[in-house]
Amino acid sequence: MSDEGKPLFQQIAELVENAIIDGSLPEESQAPSTNELATFHRINPATAAKGLNQLVDDGILYKRRGIGMFVTTGARDALRFRRREQFATQYVAPLVREADKLGMSIAELKSMLDQWEERP
Repeated sequence: MSDEGKPLFQQIAELVENAIIDGSLPEESQAPSTNELATFHRINPATAAKGLNQLVDDGILYKRRGIGMFVTTGARDALRFRRREQFATQYVAPLVREADKLGMSIAELKSMLDQWEERP
């Protein structure tokens, strides 16, 4: 776990998010505990807690007092929506701007993407 430049607590939050998105951590299931995450990743429990609490603040996890944290119903769809929005901002917008600089139309860009999809 070493995503250069990204704080550890954010990396922990993203790991849990990824597990929710890929279905390995289903909705209404119990999330890994702070201590489990800290031990597994060899980090301070406070750092792991900060990552999990960020997900609570975002409405992705909820706390059951004395039991632990659980994945909220609808978390997977919410995460996929948020990640798609981020994908559009981070990758699609710069791609379209660069295509425009090169004089490429959206239709040409779509054609290029279609050809890319057909590659072995």
